[in-house]
Amino acid sequence: MKFGIDRLLAEPELRQPLHGRRIALIAHPASVTADLTHSLDALTALGDLNVTAAFGPQHGLKGDKQDNMVETADETDPTYGIPVFSLYGEVRRPTGQMMSSADVFLFDLQDLGCRIYTFVTTLLYLLEAASGTGKAVWVLDRPNPAGRPVEGTLLVPGQESFVGAGPMPMRHGLTLGEMGRWFVEQFELDVDYRVIEMQGWEPGGPGFGWPESRVWINPSPNAANLNMARAYAGTVMIEGATLSEGRGTTRPLEVLFGAPDVDAAAVRICMERFAPHWMEGCAIRECWFTPTFHKHAGQLCNALMVHAEGPFYDHAKFKPWRLQALAFKAIRQFHPTYDIWRDFPYEYEFERLAIDVINGGPALREWVDNPSAGPDDLDRIALADEAAWTEATRHLLLY
Repeated sequence: MKFGIDRLLAEPELRQPLHGRRIALIAHPASVTADLTHSLDALTALGDLNVTAAFGPQHGLKGDKQDNMVETADETDPTYGIPVFSLYGEVRRPTGQMMSSADVFLFDLQDLGCRIYTFVTTLLYLLEAASGTGKAVWVLDRPNPAGRPVEGTLLVPGQESFVGAGPMPMRHGLTLGEMGRWFVEQFELDVDYRVIEMQGWEPGGPGFGWPESRVWINPSPNAANLNMARAYAGTVMIEGATLSEGRGTTRPLEVLFGAPDVDAAAVRICMERFAPHWMEGCAIRECWFTPTFHKHAGQLCNALMVHAEGPFYDHAKFKPWRLQALAFKAIRQFHPTYDIWRDFPYEYEFERLAIDVINGGPALREWVDNPSAGPDDLDRIALADEAAWTEATRHLLLY
């Protein structure tokens, strides 16, 4: 199969509209070709394109920034002498000066298929900056490694943030090329938008979204493997909790929680009693770790690890958002007074609780904290939202 960048490189007719125009590339470390050449190097080596700028999203073009709210500065590329603008530094939205650097913006970021993964929002901000200017935005499409399943409640209007670009569910089931189509339609953007589609991507085939023929490269420092990508629509919610998501270990965001004062085995029993059907499609294993930095640094933490991989993985049954909600609920049941929710700033949101920013509203937190709320109560909200999103985006699918 071929990703969008591979097709652009291999098919001269796709590049024809780019001739004579200034080109900017939005990229990160996973922006590579089939032979692992970085997209910036590959495009420049063609000789028939005028690449005049590059942009880096959160974590930077080099992908070296570890955590949220760790910014990247603008710089000059030492090899090509072009400006490298940061979209996670002094600004999140491209400025007029940045947009003046090119006529066509090639967006080549590997996504995880989750609303909170900020590359989605960066795409929206770029499209909005290009709207009405005559600038073109092309998405060089890449797989959604989480596949087509849709899960979670829709972001509530008024709850938008850098981790919530619009009224979409946590696990959105689209590629970024398809998401761009939704943005243009949803926000009525006047932009010259194009998707260089993948060739041969089968979201329901082997790999269930991630092609087995391609190696995995971290699109961000803590996205270390496919297991993380599958679990992320659930485990990312731990960023809104005092519990550790495994940052400071070798397997971040592959655990349902980690803490020095939580009995993981007991929490698992509570989960099995409360909603065992939400635990299907994966294996859950008790483990221990000591983070070298971040939450509970230097403390031995008891944890539950998710294995959405190998013989344990069932693509149709795995529900990471519900699984994580269940873990929070079980902790609340077993430790009723436990201080679960993080109360310090998250992604430059200083007023709302981080968990509400992440979920695009308070519904999940309120469900966890309500002792009388059962699985059906959360399902009642989520199932309606999931069905609405699936129907609303059906006509946008390219594969």
